[in-house]
Amino acid sequence: MSALVRPRDGRMIGGVCAALARRFGTSATTMRVIFVLSCLLPGPQFLVYLALWVFLPSEKNASTAW
Repeated sequence: MSALVRPRDGRMIGGVCAALARRFGTSATTMRVIFVLSCLLPGPQFLVYLALWVFLPSEKNASTAW
């Protein structure tokens, strides 16, 4: 499993689903469908998404490394 960071490529809004998909070895589309379906259930899914968006670091760009 790779580190949990929001990737620069493959993100739609915040990159949270893409980060989780990369971490667990599935496609980003699958993770997005799971998230949308989970929003139909009661619970704090949207708040968890926002928290992950804020607290997960963004992937570093390799061309800006010194």
